[in-house]
Amino acid sequence: MAQLRVNPNRMELMRLRRRRQVAQRGHKLLKDKLDELMKEFLSRIGEVRTLRALVERELSAAYGILALARGGAGRTTFAGALASGSPTGLINVTERAVMGVRIPLFNMGALPRPGGYSLATTPVLMDTALSALAGVAPRLVELAEKEKAIELLAAEIERTRRRVNAIEHVLIPRLDEDIRGIGMRLDEVERANLVRLMKVKEIIEAQGRRDSATQRPPSAGGV
Repeated sequence: MAQLRVNPNRMELMRLRRRRQVAQRGHKLLKDKLDELMKEFLSRIGEVRTLRALVERELSAAYGILALARGGAGRTTFAGALASGSPTGLINVTERAVMGVRIPLFNMGALPRPGGYSLATTPVLMDTALSALAGVAPRLVELAEKEKAIELLAAEIERTRRRVNAIEHVLIPRLDEDIRGIGMRLDEVERANLVRLMKVKEIIEAQGRRDSATQRPPSAGGV
């Protein structure tokens, strides 16, 4: 029998049994959470794949027009046109809880109209390309939100799976081992006590027989 990590007494045995019951309930709750997380994760995967394919097609078309605009305007004019204007805050980030996971929500404001560059030195395709990029921007932000949610859900799934495995393969077997060890030790003590009681009974009975023999009166034939 392995060396016990606890004191082998009945109070400790009751404590370990209660702890094992708590561990079993916790394992069930975590297993249910893991199943729900997996359902949520898988339900989002298909949606994200569809959205990503759409965004990639739209970005590819916009970049194609942008490449034509760059070729018509020249590198210097093109770079200056893209650097014109001033950046503004467009996205407001909030959160909501999904199965205990804090998922960010990206709320995008209205994009400013393309401009700030010379219409005389840039081709018409520049306006077309920037409008195309502005059109795909909301879906690009939506894709970022959904992919971040999937990333966070995947991390929570991994953490929950590790906890489930730790309870199932480490904690509960260890508690079972300690419970069995204490049970065996208590059985040994009980058997030893029973043997001692039987031995004491035999001694008392033998002493009683000897006392009876010494106290017996002599027989009449011996007078």
